[in-house]
Amino acid sequence: MRDVAIIGAGMIPFGRRDEDTLMDMLACASLNALDDAGLGDQLVDAVYVANVGGGMLQRQTAIASSLADRLSLLPAAAETIENGPASGASAVKNGLLAIASGYYDTALVVGGEKMHEVDSHHATDFVSAMTHPQAEYLYGITMPGLGGLFARLYMEKYGVTREHLHAVTLKNHAMGALNPYANFKKPLNDKDIFDGPQALVNNPILADPLRLYDLCPISDGAAALVLSTVDIAKKSGRPYVVIAGFGQATDTHTLAERADPTELKAVSLSARKAFAMANLKPSDIHVAELHDAFTILEIAESERIGFFNEGEGGDAVSSGKTRLGGQIPINVSGGLKARGHPMGATGVAQIVDIVWQLRHELPENRQVKNAEIGLTINFGGFANNVLCFILRRVEA
Repeated sequence: MRDVAIIGAGMIPFGRRDEDTLMDMLACASLNALDDAGLGDQLVDAVYVANVGGGMLQRQTAIASSLADRLSLLPAAAETIENGPASGASAVKNGLLAIASGYYDTALVVGGEKMHEVDSHHATDFVSAMTHPQAEYLYGITMPGLGGLFARLYMEKYGVTREHLHAVTLKNHAMGALNPYANFKKPLNDKDIFDGPQALVNNPILADPLRLYDLCPISDGAAALVLSTVDIAKKSGRPYVVIAGFGQATDTHTLAERADPTELKAVSLSARKAFAMANLKPSDIHVAELHDAFTILEIAESERIGFFNEGEGGDAVSSGKTRLGGQIPINVSGGLKARGHPMGATGVAQIVDIVWQLRHELPENRQVKNAEIGLTINFGGFANNVLCFILRRVEA
């Protein structure tokens, strides 16, 4: 298999984008990535689009075919990829394998979602459609509900506290405030949301023990990457990023049917595969983007990947080990918690942020110094389909 490089990265700000259609967002992010790649008039060989809700929310299917035409990329091959919240990483994997196999030399990978097309109740139902149809969805379970159940189990087993969850919220909102692409661009005052008489009003319980600020927001947005062979990347004359390793794994669909729901087997297995392929270990990673749809997930994933031992992830956040300048900066973008979570876009956006980190292109207040190797975890369903990527900087 050939090595695969990332030569273009682009994004649009996440949030409520009522003025844009889904296709507008996908096209804009794609053009940003194509411009960054510097391919000029050269067309890409294939287009992969990650999207979950187009058919349900916008009544639009065959989105990749439409985007290829919109961007005048014909006759490029085009496919739409749907894998729940892991759709973005799955689309990247498809582009990676196509180029690694030698069949294509270039590919545009873009993910996007317009979730504000409906109100929050319908959006919650749309997201919950990925739960088990008979064992979970039929009985009214939601993804925040599963998050609450998981959080309670993890807190009781490993001693994670409310203060540990608060630390994740404050850290990620502080970083989101520095990210022009983030859904939430203001840091939080912990006294307003965690203490005092207004705490339960400002930060109500949504799925005990998770409160409002433990959950990521509903977001619109899009992000894109251009993948290529290393030979093409070398022609740019600038540092580029290669995909050093990746892994994917699945787990039992129904959370309650797992022997131990706190194990997150698909996270551990996908990371293990990625590290083996890259011939690296957790201590080699300089920066990571983890799928923190709920604050508890950042803590749990950091342990399952191997950044910290079991039961140590909460204290690691509270002590500053996961902040910018810490032992292993996590979610310097603000993560899903503050950057936002347009489902089809998230896995791509995580990689875009790592690419910018590894190319050393971010302002000082967001840049991890001397970052050479990064990792992403894109968490599908409730960890029943997970992908991990390890990326490495290469000098021109």
